[in-house]
Amino acid sequence: MYPEIFTNNKDPLRINIEKIIELRNTSTHFITEEYEMVYVPLFQSCVLNFNEKMMAFHQIDMTTIIPQNFLTLSVSMKALDESEIIAKYPEEIATKLLNTNTNITDKILENNDKFAIRIEHHHFITKNKDKATSFVGIDNSADAKVKIIKELKDPNTTHKYSTTSCVKEICTRLTRLGIELKYNGESKKFNNYHFNLFCKYYGIKNNPKLCYKHQLTGTYGYSIQTIDFIVDEIKKDSDNIIQNLKNNLTKK
Repeated sequence: MYPEIFTNNKDPLRINIEKIIELRNTSTHFITEEYEMVYVPLFQSCVLNFNEKMMAFHQIDMTTIIPQNFLTLSVSMKALDESEIIAKYPEEIATKLLNTNTNITDKILENNDKFAIRIEHHHFITKNKDKATSFVGIDNSADAKVKIIKELKDPNTTHKYSTTSCVKEICTRLTRLGIELKYNGESKKFNNYHFNLFCKYYGIKNNPKLCYKHQLTGTYGYSIQTIDFIVDEIKKDSDNIIQNLKNNLTKK
């Protein structure tokens, strides 16, 4: 059915489905546990695409049926080790797996997040605890001691939303949830002015989890958590929140 519904064969969403179907049709003896490492970025996109299209086609919000946190897959993100694969499996299976990994990796680079949700983690040691975002426990009896590890992420992936795209997504979510935003008793569509009120009052631009400032351009990128946070705050008091933010900012 998907070619009839998604007719553009260059659409990343359709390519995502095609690649997952290829996996489904793969002969059983080729399937190994390492396929999880190869396909998890595609599976995560597929889950999110399904949620989006259920709303678009049937006006069904899957988050009302399945909690939002269950739509995020929890799987192994161990890197694929080529030498380990070659040593572990017969040549035919190892070649199939490695070729599939190369093909999927190339496709991820060519497409957007409708095809795959790419997550990259880089770690380094730092002595400054205030700069660390994650920590690990250590064995004090070990010869090599690691105390703090920092997790780095590509801001183009983690903070990919501009002000405009944030506003658009917030509007979409409010409509989906049937929430009417009001200001001075009148219905209002969430806009850039409202977004900036939230940024100023809650210090969003100073929170690295919510906002990243690109040094070369001076522009700001926002994470999905920014959108989640603003929608959650509006849900608490959609009739008065804009007026309250404005009043509180005036007092500062």
